[in-house]
Amino acid sequence: MNTKDINIESYSYDLPDQRIAKYPLEERDHSQLLVYKQGKIEDHHFYDLPDLLPRNCMLFRNNSKVIRARLIFYKEGGARIEVFCLEPQNPSGYDTNLSSTSECSWYCMIGNSKKWKQQTLERKLPLQNGSEVTLTAKRESDAGALGTIVKFSWDHQEITFGEILELCGILPIPPYLNRETEERDLQTYQTVYAQEQGSVAAPTAGLHFTERVFDSIKKQDIPVFDLTLHVGAGTFKPVKADHIGDHKMHRELVIATKDDVTNLAHNKRSVTAVGTTSVRSLESLYFLALHVMDNPDINPDDLKVEQWEAYIEKEYFPSRMEAFEALLSYMDRNNLEEILFPTEILIAPGYTYRVVEAMVTNFHQPQSTLILLVAAFIGDNWRKVYDHALKADYRFLSYGDSSLLIP
Repeated sequence: MNTKDINIESYSYDLPDQRIAKYPLEERDHSQLLVYKQGKIEDHHFYDLPDLLPRNCMLFRNNSKVIRARLIFYKEGGARIEVFCLEPQNPSGYDTNLSSTSECSWYCMIGNSKKWKQQTLERKLPLQNGSEVTLTAKRESDAGALGTIVKFSWDHQEITFGEILELCGILPIPPYLNRETEERDLQTYQTVYAQEQGSVAAPTAGLHFTERVFDSIKKQDIPVFDLTLHVGAGTFKPVKADHIGDHKMHRELVIATKDDVTNLAHNKRSVTAVGTTSVRSLESLYFLALHVMDNPDINPDDLKVEQWEAYIEKEYFPSRMEAFEALLSYMDRNNLEEILFPTEILIAPGYTYRVVEAMVTNFHQPQSTLILLVAAFIGDNWRKVYDHALKADYRFLSYGDSSLLIP
């Protein structure tokens, strides 16, 4: 199969609006869990997951935390301008940018863009001590697919940009929920293990986990590891091209620790990924390892995974452990405790999984790249899974139910 020739209409299904979960359940782990294992389907609840995971596996989860990335400004004439922070531009690191104390720049998506040319927007924010901070936003330049560069500045240098977002930012929830963000979303649209600030959308398969579930997983002697992929708004980007080869995949930033890479190199357990973001991270890490095997002296700043490189024919693909041993050696040579890189990897039918052997994932939008990722994992049986979920009253999308897929 030539992946680029895939017609996206072949990966559609009828999703009635009433099947989209507008709100989560009161108890996260009481959601339904569809288990697909080697062609067979069973219905469970998420709290059953620890007993259903593959024996002798290790679990990788995405610990990214959703930030309050939507900022609202009003021009003097009354026009409402929404500035949606997508990715830090200067400083480019999430930690350093969110810790900035006077100014910073972001790649942004602009709502009502035609009403905002080059003017500086201003917003006054009240502080608890009775004073106020003035936040300004200046539109600087177009950055193509990355968005528009917007420079933010504020007049209280003891306040960080992360605190600015906490003061006035709105937590972005998926557009298909067709509602405004509510107070409850501040808790329910975060995983219980969210730690590293940077996502503008939640890694939603993780929303079902509770401390009770993790305690049960620990009793099963299944180790759990954290990696980070900061989810971008591109995760909701529809595939508008007829053929997937004409679709431009969005870029997201992956951060993996030396502990992650060590376990992938030395631990013989199979790998179960929590969510498509963890899947993308792990599979991207494998191809990053191939980069350093082919280019041992590559500068860490030049590391990246492009959209189509996983489909390039090679005479030999190393095993997971061989590839990650090479990546671990590279990290040692460069004194790296973590590895950080952008990925645009597109996983679709025709792709061969190199790391992930089981995954936990929600039910995704028709004609989305996430449906393609699932189809690459379990083949044409993706439709069997979705048909069953629709008939069995599963709830769909970000706040919906989930599945455990074991090919």
